[in-house]
Amino acid sequence: MDNLTEVKNYQYSGAKIFDKAQDFLPINGTDYVELYVGNAKQSAHFYKTALGFQELAYSGLETGQRDKCSYVLQQGKIRLVLTSPFDPESEISDHIRRHGDGVRVIALTVDDAYDAFEQTTKRGATAFLQPETINDKDGVIRRSGIHTYGDTVHIFVERKNYTGLFLPGFEKWETEYRPGNMGLKYIDHMVGNVELGGMNQWAKFYNDVMGFANLVTFDDNDISTEYTALMSKVMTNGNGYIKFPINEPAHGKKKSQIEEYLDFYKGPGCQHIAVATDDIVFTVSEMRKRGIDFLYVPGSYYDTVKDRVGIIEEDMEILKKWGIMVDRDEEGYLLQIFTKPVEDRPTLFFEIIQRKGAKSFGKGNFKALFESIEAEQARRGTL
Repeated sequence: MDNLTEVKNYQYSGAKIFDKAQDFLPINGTDYVELYVGNAKQSAHFYKTALGFQELAYSGLETGQRDKCSYVLQQGKIRLVLTSPFDPESEISDHIRRHGDGVRVIALTVDDAYDAFEQTTKRGATAFLQPETINDKDGVIRRSGIHTYGDTVHIFVERKNYTGLFLPGFEKWETEYRPGNMGLKYIDHMVGNVELGGMNQWAKFYNDVMGFANLVTFDDNDISTEYTALMSKVMTNGNGYIKFPINEPAHGKKKSQIEEYLDFYKGPGCQHIAVATDDIVFTVSEMRKRGIDFLYVPGSYYDTVKDRVGIIEEDMEILKKWGIMVDRDEEGYLLQIFTKPVEDRPTLFFEIIQRKGAKSFGKGNFKALFESIEAEQARRGTL
């Protein structure tokens, strides 16, 4: 696998994948995901209403922040930060002009943010945020950051000496509008799309710079239809809490979804965020009621799915009603569904996933899923 560290005896429960001595960058989970957006207030309303996120914290003019505003939303262990600029000439404005609304920061919780910076930069990472300490009445946050694919960055957050809501500079955000949550628990994985030839480069980056291992590789024989194909390497950290599939396009008869993303995002970036639930039927039915559009799964998909996945606890007719797909591996099965892009550019979307023991990524659903994506591309005139 291109000399990458391979996962042996992978245990999703949190046991170390490989010897602790090799896991030089302990990561305790995803701290937050920050999106740069054109109108943070309106975006926050969407994420509350349609996806069930709850208001948590705010930073803006009222808190002394003069160049931007940020709304922090939470659901389960998932924190989203939606940030908009006040200055049209700012770096944030440049990011939005180029990419549209999109993920800028994937922040990771670490034991020591200063050491994380030292460990990664000495192994070749480009510095984004020099190690710094910020504080308020609730304690101290230490953080640092590095660049990764495209304009995406990782910020390392050390919050063991902080008891506040989010970060210094933020205050509690409360409104009278509080729609119920959707049962989302945590981020299962986040997918990065990179240019042709970039997959191995960035898989090697995560291996060499951050100590990640290659969990699984999919080639164009695994992920292809009559018209399009892609390749993917799933990188994971030592305890399995962080999983980053890295996708690149493969040669096909027509333009793949990865190429479409790269065209409209104007470069590599985060394609989708997979969020976990314990009751996917509830989550999806509620999201549909609140206006979320999902990819269409043809009814014929369900004609053979029982033969492929065997006995499951859920009623197949209910899964068919909501368009939820099923796949099985040697550890169990999973249920998954994909939203359409959540903005006008066909870029960022969400995956809803419920794992019933399975540790895989739905390989048996790839063909049906990608045919659905191709149907949407054809409607957009980008296939």
